[in-house]
Amino acid sequence: MSQSVIEVSALSFAYNQHPVLENINMQVAQGEFLAVLGPNGGGKTTLMRILLGVLQPSRGEVRVMGSAPGHLPHVVGYVPQSQSTGEKFPITVLETVLLGRLGHLGRWGRFSKTDQQLARQALEDVDMQEYAWRSIGSLSGGQRQRVLIARALAARPQILFLDEPTAAVDQAFHSRFYDLLKEMNESGTTILVISHDLSVLSSHVKAVACVNKNLYYHHAAEISQEMLEKVYHCPVELITHGDVPHRVLRHH
Repeated sequence: MSQSVIEVSALSFAYNQHPVLENINMQVAQGEFLAVLGPNGGGKTTLMRILLGVLQPSRGEVRVMGSAPGHLPHVVGYVPQSQSTGEKFPITVLETVLLGRLGHLGRWGRFSKTDQQLARQALEDVDMQEYAWRSIGSLSGGQRQRVLIARALAARPQILFLDEPTAAVDQAFHSRFYDLLKEMNESGTTILVISHDLSVLSSHVKAVACVNKNLYYHHAAEISQEMLEKVYHCPVELITHGDVPHRVLRHH
């Protein structure tokens, strides 16, 4: 059995005394590819921010690689939701991606040749190498999101957190991105991704966590009708993509 790299025990969190997460218990094994699903406002992003050490739980205990969240930045990568930050920041695309290597700086505090190579490789992985010397602020929202993805890839993290990473990218890159994640996962990277793109996730993930104040963890890649209706509290229509795309409906 694989070692747990994330352990959450009796976790609760509230904003201004308004409960967002209640009694969350979860263990994520090394090498897992976990899809985090749930309605908007259900607590998915809050849970991820707690795992990153950005937020502190009201109650409970969290361990990431055996340490408190945020204490091992060199082993963790993060791709946030699409955002406008960096539009006016005077930094190039390559410099932005190199920030993913900050946790690996040597004794002299300078980026090494290896850091440079990994950053350039990450830009190639997201098809942004030709923009390396462009200002990050000159890019479109979708292009900036690709650069944030490259920054996370350049870190070569042991655990990669992604929060709706493809919301702003074009469809042509969409499938390529999830193939990249699958390659990373097969190489040993543990992946947790928040996404509503069930059609793509269902063919890549190994486990599913449904979050809506409480958490329902499934140690299998099955995304079932019952599971979704339990967490969304309403009928959900599944669309399955195979040889012939079709809808899967409950009996009615």
